[in-house]
Amino acid sequence: MNKTAYIDTSNDKAIAMAQRVLRIEAAAVAALAERIGPAFAQAVALILNRSGRVVVTGIGKSGHIGRKVAATLASTGTPAYFVHAAEAAHGDLGMITPADVVVALSNSGASDELLTIVPLVKRQGASLIAITGNPGSPLAREADVHLDAAVQEEACPLNLAPTASTTAALALGDALAVALLDARGFSSEDFARAHPGGALGRRLLTHVRDVMRPASAVPRTHRQALVATALLEVSRGGLGMTAVVDDGDRVIGIFTDGDLRRALERGVDIRTAVLADVMTAAPQSIEPDALAVTAAEMMERLRISQLLVVDNDGALVGALNTHDLMQAKVI
Repeated sequence: MNKTAYIDTSNDKAIAMAQRVLRIEAAAVAALAERIGPAFAQAVALILNRSGRVVVTGIGKSGHIGRKVAATLASTGTPAYFVHAAEAAHGDLGMITPADVVVALSNSGASDELLTIVPLVKRQGASLIAITGNPGSPLAREADVHLDAAVQEEACPLNLAPTASTTAALALGDALAVALLDARGFSSEDFARAHPGGALGRRLLTHVRDVMRPASAVPRTHRQALVATALLEVSRGGLGMTAVVDDGDRVIGIFTDGDLRRALERGVDIRTAVLADVMTAAPQSIEPDALAVTAAEMMERLRISQLLVVDNDGALVGALNTHDLMQAKVI
């Protein structure tokens, strides 16, 4: 007769186990930093000096990590794709060319599926980078460059399930991708072109000119105008402000709800005062070709809700407020 095993579901045990796992995996990644050396630089140079793509391969949990490494490489300026080691032996080797670099992941460095295809990869003229937890393994010995991803122990209490070892391999793959990104001079604009969809794409591809109110919709007033006149402009524009411009339409100031409040607190008679007495001179501004996310960060940092947009000559070309950025889903 089967007996039901007792399962300890106490919160304390679960929390302690989670903390143990995170400490072991954190230590495994930290230990990698101490082992980064000439081999890592050789791997970066090998990829940079090849005209083909990076082909990442692996099997089992290493295969799952390999898929993510390939995706990270591809999205950060290094063309890459994943080939399953078992599928490679059944026709997918034809996807690998002599100009490519193959990155093979295996903690043991002795996976049969990988060792089967390694001679064929090398026969085709492709270079081989191995990421393993065993520098003396067959895969490590066959590689042009070996990157050591060994861990002291798995986070699994049985020391069996790939946990710390897969985390280490993933971190090493990220390090390789970022080092290549830096070496290529990959910019935020390059990153945006690889990520056009979703919130990230909006943040990186949207420029100020795409979301600003055009100059024709921005209230403006001259510095010698009465505050009462400026208030009518503020109300007309619906932006909570009016730009203050000179005769050439160049921005010399801004008058906002906040400026009005401060004037009233100082006892200024707004019936007779002129804008020059209460405006904010030389206000913050931004160019239309700047990224909208840059405008959002500036407004948040300065704690302002409106931002004037000017051209190279300081002439008014538009304006932004936080509602415009929210509506465009930039913030």
